[in-house]
Amino acid sequence: MHASKKIVVTGGAGYIGAHTVVELMNAGYEVVVIDNLVNSDMTLITGIEKITGKKINFHKGDCRDKTFLTNLFRTESIAGVMHFAALKAVGESVQKPLEYHENNISSLITVLQVMREQKVKDFIFSSSCTVYGQPDNIPVDEHAPFKKAESPYGLTKQICEQILEDVYKTGFRIISLRYFNPIGAHPSALIGEMPIGTPNNLVPYITQTAAGWRDKLIVFGNDYNTPDGSCVRDFIHVVDLAEAHVKALAWLQATKTTALYEVFNVGTGNGVSVLQLVNAFIRKTGAKLPFRIGPRRPGDVEKVYANPEKINRMMNWKPRYTPEDALVHAWAWQQKLSR
Repeated sequence: MHASKKIVVTGGAGYIGAHTVVELMNAGYEVVVIDNLVNSDMTLITGIEKITGKKINFHKGDCRDKTFLTNLFRTESIAGVMHFAALKAVGESVQKPLEYHENNISSLITVLQVMREQKVKDFIFSSSCTVYGQPDNIPVDEHAPFKKAESPYGLTKQICEQILEDVYKTGFRIISLRYFNPIGAHPSALIGEMPIGTPNNLVPYITQTAAGWRDKLIVFGNDYNTPDGSCVRDFIHVVDLAEAHVKALAWLQATKTTALYEVFNVGTGNGVSVLQLVNAFIRKTGAKLPFRIGPRRPGDVEKVYANPEKINRMMNWKPRYTPEDALVHAWAWQQKLSR
């Protein structure tokens, strides 16, 4: 393996980062993982090692720490960076806007500064469908204008994308992947979503409730203008999302252009309501899931799902798994955690 294939994955001990590390390693890349372990621990790193049979090149550190990053880049021969490290809870960002702006924007800027100094050009950014706010047209494609963000978290993703659009012209090659709602776990049940404290995402809340860790699931709102009154989302299996990152990297590395910025939606193109997902979980697993309807949650968009035609066409990427598959995999992971 020639040394120049090393890819830095920031936030690689987290949910999406860890699944992407597995797919990168499966594709033959050497991976350097950075994580400050604020929202994670070493559980998923251990899981990655079990899945791949390889030791992970892991460095504990913060992406806002320029000295740490510079030393790492000097000692490893880096070909590109995938940047997942960020605070990511929509609800929490409403309570802690300063922390979100400081963390998410400073970390991006510091990573880019170090990349520029060390002459690393290829960058894949973990963006989000929250950049669209509540879009005028659904399914939403990449040309949709940014609406006013519904949360500080969404605003940090908008600002980060605008920074990337400014800097690529100075010689970076950048792809922003705008994910919709990643769910599920690795089919091996060796890695999955592991929220610290109360989950902010729907599926771990579903599985923890079904496992008896939580009393009941609260569905936030049933009075939205949707078929059953609950929010509609585009739920994508996390392994499909991870594979999209590997395809994006291969595409970037095969491109000769010296400066580019491309954005891609990563979603299934299908809208599924929260209540549909809850009922699918009960149907597929046979688990008991007590739930009740609660008030709407601040920061939530009514409905959004992707038009994924651009990534289907340009990268030949399509999801392999259904939301039902994702629920079955998430439940297997939860049962393993519960043992």
